Amino acid sequence: MTTTPQAPLGTTYGPTATPRDVLGDLRLEGKIAIVTGGYAGVGLETTRALASAGATVVVPARSPEKARAALAGIAGVEVDDLDLSVPTSVAAFARRFLDSARPLAMLVNNAGVGFIPLTRDARGFESQLATNHLGHFQLTLQLWPALIRAQGARVVALSSRGHVRSGVDFDDPHFHRRPYDKWLAYGQSKTANALFALGLDARGRAHGIRAFSVHPGAVITDLVRSMSEEEVRAAVARSNTQSPLKSAEQGAATTVWCAVSPDLAGMGGVYCEDCDIAAAVSGDAPGVTGVRPWAMDRAAAERLWTLSEAWCGVTAPPTCTKDA
Repeated sequence: MTTTPQAPLGTTYGPTATPRDVLGDLRLEGKIAIVTGGYAGVGLETTRALASAGATVVVPARSPEKARAALAGIAGVEVDDLDLSVPTSVAAFARRFLDSARPLAMLVNNAGVGFIPLTRDARGFESQLATNHLGHFQLTLQLWPALIRAQGARVVALSSRGHVRSGVDFDDPHFHRRPYDKWLAYGQSKTANALFALGLDARGRAHGIRAFSVHPGAVITDLVRSMSEEEVRAAVARSNTQSPLKSAEQGAATTVWCAVSPDLAGMGGVYCEDCDIAAAVSGDAPGVTGVRPWAMDRAAAERLWTLSEAWCGVTAPPTCTKDA
């Protein structure tokens, strides 16, 4: 089975598209989606869009009460408990969903943390990599039977333009020796998200499961809560000189496009932005668009996959084998 080229398709949506533009007349009745962090920012708009098209959307949240308040009035939404930084919480949520025997057509790994001071989870792992990548890695593998059951599932991993800042440092991914840098740690986690989609798609496509990574665009969300006012002002000013800020609704458009669009039928394993497959660019390319080489390196994706299995204590099921 051939891989999908990391090259734009030439869609007509563009950076100002909304989920409504992407969905058009498409209906999703009978489809089940899980959107982690689907109660704030881009995640909330993703939940709203999928539910508006008739999908049942499960929103697992670290604070279910907060999620229920944010999602009040949106039909077709279920809220459950999940803390991506706690492996037992991830396993418990996955088990509850599997016990429902429902097929999972769309898994949107949207939740994340960013730009936080050095913290570690109970395993000693750096928290941005542990939450943004490893929590979702474990969740996806433990939901694998439900994805198989859908007979044509899509997994969307929220990456970011932040991947430009850093590849995965395989020598010291958890900052045990090198000085901690919150920007590099965030960039590493976003590269990991892209590599995860690459590795997952290679394993899942023979079973109808396709994976994509997404840059939603420059959106001011709760991720900035750990940044100083000066850092936020600088980020906004920098974005305004490079590309316009997007609303949360516009930021959700590429996620929804990857989750449902017929444009991507038979495709996967690619990094997407502005409702299209992003161009592959060099590591020192100017500008803010495109995906850098270290985020689409298949050897790095395999190395990260092997490490992630060991770190999480989970392995790909027997039916989840990488294509040769």
